[in-house]
Amino acid sequence: VTAPKTKPIWRTFLTPGWVLAAVFALAFSWFAITWLSPWQLGKDHDIKERNERIEKAFEGEAVDVDKLLASGDVEEWARVSMSGHYLPDDELLLRLRPVEGAPAFQSLVPFQLDSGKTILVNRGWVPAADGGTTVPELAPVLDAPATLNGMIRLSDTTAIDPIEDQGYTMVQTINTQQASSLTGTELVAPYVQLLADQPGVLNPIPLPVLDRGNHLSYGLQWIAFGIMAPAGLAYFILSLIHISEPTRQAEI
Repeated sequence: VTAPKTKPIWRTFLTPGWVLAAVFALAFSWFAITWLSPWQLGKDHDIKERNERIEKAFEGEAVDVDKLLASGDVEEWARVSMSGHYLPDDELLLRLRPVEGAPAFQSLVPFQLDSGKTILVNRGWVPAADGGTTVPELAPVLDAPATLNGMIRLSDTTAIDPIEDQGYTMVQTINTQQASSLTGTELVAPYVQLLADQPGVLNPIPLPVLDRGNHLSYGLQWIAFGIMAPAGLAYFILSLIHISEPTRQAEI
């Protein structure tokens, strides 16, 4: 009697279920290691750099803004001082930008430096009234000489069409090029976010908490998951081969 021919073990894994499992494990591994992990690690790197710049900014004296602009080495979160005067007639309001989780409006006013250049100043925020739709009364700024201290912020890269509402021109991003067009004033590229206790400040925009968060651990976890997915599949394959081997030997 001729013994039945034994099916090669590798053919066991050519079923749709095993093929789909392999494709899913490899796709997940690729996505986790090449996209999800770098995304989280990149965020950790950016936050770490930001924190270092903020800490450095408060280690010494504020830098004169004209010298900083002339150097061409303008880094976000540099602490600057500047002298000049506000242009209150060109005030813009930033809308739909919550502060500390509450609906708010932020006041953006051009500030003409003694050097003749003009820079946009975010002088802070006020809580919105009537459910977040009404602008409360804002403390005005005077067209008088002033010396300010603030933090350099980089202009937003996008600009959304402004609206006219409640007697204000309102924007949704702090884009200095758009602000230049709306105010008719040539503004330098970055803007300044006022610190507390400065002339004309409202409620100062809070500085970021100097904490790196969990992005580093999340990035490492995605690498681990990316390794574990194909490793787990390989474990199940080897286990099945190990279980099947005595049966195959008995059949032979």
